[in-house]
Amino acid sequence: MVPWWITHWHVEPALLGLPALRFLGGVALAFGAVGILDSFSRFAIQGIGTPAPVFPTQHLVVTGLYRYVRNPIYVAVVSAILGQGLIFGNVSLFEYGGLLWLFFHLAVLIYEEPTLRADYGSDYAAFCAAVPRWIPRLTPWTAHPDV
Repeated sequence: MVPWWITHWHVEPALLGLPALRFLGGVALAFGAVGILDSFSRFAIQGIGTPAPVFPTQHLVVTGLYRYVRNPIYVAVVSAILGQGLIFGNVSLFEYGGLLWLFFHLAVLIYEEPTLRADYGSDYAAFCAAVPRWIPRLTPWTAHPDV
């Protein structure tokens, strides 16, 4: 007997009629998954903490994907959602990804950046000056030895 979720699974036609977009979606989903795992592990191992405000890191993390973009976890989550939208041909996932990014953006502006500025001072200011918030750099940032 075939489970109900397999018989009722429905994939919309490829967006814009381009099946190659499904492959691009797989790439975006894979990058998102790898980015989340890499960033979380850096928080735990190098930062000695978590991304959660209740157990923050003890050290500013500026290695790995953080050398390219300040918020790689959020970028990775949105990438994974948009990748799913491309794979399944589902425009609602793009809408959800956009709303989630807006939530992340507001959380970063209202809570995270002010908190990190207060906790890490000039080290965080140097990081912000060199590494963009959302659009990754093409080349990795090399942190000052004190950061």
